[in-house]
Amino acid sequence: MSRLVTIYGGSGFVGRYIARRMARQGWRVRVAVRNPNDAGFVRTYGVVGQVEPVFCNIRDDASVASVMYDCDAVVNCVGILAEKGKNRFDVVQAEGPERIARIAAEQGVARMVQISAIGADADSDSDYARTKALGEENVLKHMPDAVILRPSLIFGPEDGLFNRFAGMARMGPILPIAGGDTLFQPVYVDDVAKAAEMGVIGTAAPGIYELGGPEVATMRDLMHRMLEVIRRRRLVMNLPFWLARIMALGFDMVQWLSFGLIRNGVLTRDQLRNLAHDNVVSDDARNFESLGIRPAPMEAILPEYLWRFRKGGQYADIAASADRLHG
Repeated sequence: MSRLVTIYGGSGFVGRYIARRMARQGWRVRVAVRNPNDAGFVRTYGVVGQVEPVFCNIRDDASVASVMYDCDAVVNCVGILAEKGKNRFDVVQAEGPERIARIAAEQGVARMVQISAIGADADSDSDYARTKALGEENVLKHMPDAVILRPSLIFGPEDGLFNRFAGMARMGPILPIAGGDTLFQPVYVDDVAKAAEMGVIGTAAPGIYELGGPEVATMRDLMHRMLEVIRRRRLVMNLPFWLARIMALGFDMVQWLSFGLIRNGVLTRDQLRNLAHDNVVSDDARNFESLGIRPAPMEAILPEYLWRFRKGGQYADIAASADRLHG
């Protein structure tokens, strides 16, 4: 019988790539999500019945255990960038991983992979970074041989970074950003999935890995790179932190006063705290090189999905060629 992996949050940005890779390895894949009906697309990653979306609420022991039975490995991709309703940082990113790891240990699951983030720090002033670190600690308490992956900013066709700002660049001549001088090391989503795959099949040694791409750049530089790809000229305006804090407070207040009906999807105060710190691989950390993975550069990936933000979209190159002929 083929081996089985349960991927919590397996229909999300990173999880779907891990699910696809594990299906290609011949594994059966359970994709544990809150809304299985919205995750039907994962079935196409394998043959009939190989990849199945199933309901799971990681806030509940019975729910987590019900989708873990007979598993050989588990992967936890569940995380949030901002709090909403019952999805609080402590509940999702600290208690959730511990629940998964504890039940995995009780059920005798052989391997666990936890998706964390560069900047995870139990003493951080950011709730996101603090709970990521607590999640790591809680996993290792129950599954000491787990593989923990800490990626920098993740990019790819479904990302919320370049897609978001490329969409904003179509709206006007100015592209406002915060943390413009902060350093990042963007990493391609499938490279993160490949590292997770190695953790599941056992070719990655247990421990913590920090994952960054081959390029280190400021947020301002990343926006200029994106604008080059979509062939638009925009003024990238880096908001001073004092102004960004006022704006983030205002956005957070609107969400609070609306009892969460109006979600702050622009900039939260906690996100701003993270933007104040560089997000790159540490000099002494285990990394892609430790795994034998050569990460893809942005220039090889960004044009594959950002072309739709160009004037003319998929026909931009044809139009440009015609202009040159007429010139």
